[in-house]
Amino acid sequence: MIDYFTQVKTIPRRRPRLDPWSVGAVLIAALVLMPILSVLWLALTPEENIWPHLIATTLPRYLSNTAILMGGVALLAAAMGTGAAWLISMYRFPLARWLEWLLLLPLAIPAYVGAYALVDFMEYAGPVQTGLRAVFGWQSARDYWFPEIRSRGAAIVVLAAALYPYVYLLSRAAFREQSGCSYEVARALGSGPFALFWRVGLPLARPAIAAGAAIVMMETVNDFGVVEYFAVQTLTAGIFSVWLESGNAGGAAQIATVILILILVLVALEKVSRRNLRFHNLGRHHRPLIPIRLTGARAWAATLACALPVAVGFVLPVGVISAYALGNPEGWAAPGLLRALGNTLMVGGIAALGTVAAGLFLVYAVRLTGKSLPRLLLPVTTIGYAAPGAVLGVGLLIPMAALDNALADSAERMFGITIGLTLTGSAFAIIYAYGVRFFAIAQGAADAAMGRIAPSLPMAARSLGRTARGTLAEIYLPLIRSSVGTALLLVFVDCVKELPATLLLRPFNFNTLATRVYDKASLENLGDAAPAALLVSAVGLAAVALLARTNR
Repeated sequence: MIDYFTQVKTIPRRRPRLDPWSVGAVLIAALVLMPILSVLWLALTPEENIWPHLIATTLPRYLSNTAILMGGVALLAAAMGTGAAWLISMYRFPLARWLEWLLLLPLAIPAYVGAYALVDFMEYAGPVQTGLRAVFGWQSARDYWFPEIRSRGAAIVVLAAALYPYVYLLSRAAFREQSGCSYEVARALGSGPFALFWRVGLPLARPAIAAGAAIVMMETVNDFGVVEYFAVQTLTAGIFSVWLESGNAGGAAQIATVILILILVLVALEKVSRRNLRFHNLGRHHRPLIPIRLTGARAWAATLACALPVAVGFVLPVGVISAYALGNPEGWAAPGLLRALGNTLMVGGIAALGTVAAGLFLVYAVRLTGKSLPRLLLPVTTIGYAAPGAVLGVGLLIPMAALDNALADSAERMFGITIGLTLTGSAFAIIYAYGVRFFAIAQGAADAAMGRIAPSLPMAARSLGRTARGTLAEIYLPLIRSSVGTALLLVFVDCVKELPATLLLRPFNFNTLATRVYDKASLENLGDAAPAALLVSAVGLAAVALLARTNR
């Protein structure tokens, strides 16, 4: 009998291979997001719920001070940055070409250095009040009125003078991209200089100004050195108070959650405000702006208006600190300074290299694989830049301390050895926090640089037998070398200036230049703080010089 049934061989299904690029991308994104998720978890599951106590006592004061500080700094920085950008873009006046780049210099000075310098210059024993008493014959503070220096208003001035270049850079680019035709039509219809600014220039540049003001407000929330020195109780200062003074990590995490919500609301409002704003240049009618030459008093008034932010944000801090450094030469030989410099170069260099490498890997993996999960996680990883350093400190120190203790207990139980605290007892936590905080800079630079490369180049390399790693090394990296170098320098400079995360995460007897400046200045010892402050400023000047060169 013929068997008409054939035996069908089952073909085993192939197990899906794990793509190392996708796995690496997801792992990097998880490491970046872990501190934020840790803060949320700690806030929702605290050992001691102090929400009722915070709401009834300090939280309203923290919130109101933070909101007033953010609003005041944003308005003043927007006014200074937008006004200077308008004058530089639309007019020619004495020293305009110099001021175009001098207006970037406050980026090199940490805000807390500006706070120390302003207080020293304007306080009762400072040169301003001493000179007033000498000129007018006043004998004591009862004979005259002078504004309180260590106050919320002074903090707003210091922060705005340090942060306005963010608005200046973006608004200057926006003004220069506008067509001169719009202004010619407005002039023909009888608009004067103020009407041109208010009705034409300002509406067209509003998206850039809003983006710059949002960055300023985020940096204001992140600040600790200025508000602590001026005794302004903000949310960031509250984290330090609740955690370090009261010993309540859960309460610190709850305050950190309020900061995160505030930042997310701020970002959402900024995006909503620009949602319906669309401005396009028509290629046929686009003509570059032709600056108008000012003469006489108007020209010197424009020079003074642009020079004033530079004087407050750069000349005053550098002048005061330099005077202390020259008057105290033995401070340069202090052993703690060299150790702080070495620590700063170590943690900043490692963090910059690791952060830029991780950003390159993530961007390349998303472009290479096209998988949905890494592509969804890519924009989320930029949240670390919006999270203040104090928030990251809370999100990192608690889980790392628990992991440290678990590793130490396991090593002692299994091998009978004591390894101590390997993570929180070293600079690892600081480097990790820097990487999360400034990952957006590296990721953004890598994404923009790779986006400028024609897709045909890597496709040709792959068709010639190059692997994904070979294509990255032989095609992408040589072409984006300058962008990678810029990202390395910018991340390194931001690591050098970062204060809140370093204060929270530094191990015992470990100082960077930023924490040394803070420690010495908080004890009113500006003579010993001056050399470290000048070194921090010198590193910042290198970044500003590069920024000016790339924005020509």
